[in-house]
Amino acid sequence: MSQNSTNSDNQEIDLSMISNKINGFFSRTGTSIYRSILFFKRNLVLTGILLVTGVGLGLFLDTTYETFDSKIIVKPNFGSTDYLYNKVDLLYSKIKNRDSVFLKSIGIKNPNNIKLIEIDPIIDVYSLVNYNEKNVSVTNNTQNFELLKLLAEDGDVNKVIKEKVTSKNYYWHTIHIVTKGYTTDESTVKPILDFLNNNSYFESIKKINIDNVKENIKKDEEMIVQINALLEKFSTNSDQKANNLVFYNENTQLNDVIKTKQSLTYEIGALKELLANYDNIIKKNSITLNIKNTESVNGKLKFVLPLLFIFGFVFIRLFSKFYKRQALKEQQNS
Repeated sequence: MSQNSTNSDNQEIDLSMISNKINGFFSRTGTSIYRSILFFKRNLVLTGILLVTGVGLGLFLDTTYETFDSKIIVKPNFGSTDYLYNKVDLLYSKIKNRDSVFLKSIGIKNPNNIKLIEIDPIIDVYSLVNYNEKNVSVTNNTQNFELLKLLAEDGDVNKVIKEKVTSKNYYWHTIHIVTKGYTTDESTVKPILDFLNNNSYFESIKKINIDNVKENIKKDEEMIVQINALLEKFSTNSDQKANNLVFYNENTQLNDVIKTKQSLTYEIGALKELLANYDNIIKKNSITLNIKNTESVNGKLKFVLPLLFIFGFVFIRLFSKFYKRQALKEQQNS
């Protein structure tokens, strides 16, 4: 009985201590809130001035230093991916070093307004696997698929597809430009694209590739003309035209000829699409200009600065009070 009574008393003491601690916490919290209200009440005028000043300065800075993002989606032709990345890195270094003479020399009209330029791949594993080295769609590019599997054997696939070595093999890439204030195609984008496309070596490679594609299209079209003549002759010499459709399907050799024609027609379409992309070394797909940059504190200074001023004022007052208290203790001890 005495042991049970002791345990009961201990539990009551523990509950009492917990209750006292909870009550003490809420009491201290209430006191802190009350003191905070008194603090801002005593400094109402100064706090109001800091708020108005912060909002006004924030609005001014948000308007004056507005930054905008512009994006150019491009495709490097003729194995020019590394060349493209090196050229963009060169532009980035010139912008970072504020080399306005060089930037103006390539046609950029307001170089001081450009804050950043960078390039990233548009990650598309399916295009990487399903396009060959000429970027003509195929059912399955075994070489790219096996290479991707080999790279992923000793690591995470997600990391592999984002690595720099892999990313440069993607079909499309995005050039990202950050400017202070609005920009235009004529003042910024066109000069940059002209600079990227100005290379005598790749111009010669471009001409050779265009000639080769045109020659392949010509040969395929000639082959289709021959196949059409063969099919026309076969059709003319047949006595039972009404039943010929069944016969054609059962004739393996003729079936192969028809499939060859279909394959050539598809190849001509793919080659013409390829030819359309070969008009520039760095082929422009689309341009998006002047997307307002709202990352970090961009456009939010009218909210950030008032809070920063208030917190700074509170910190200074608390630090001052702490310093005086410690100085008083030091005097009493001495």
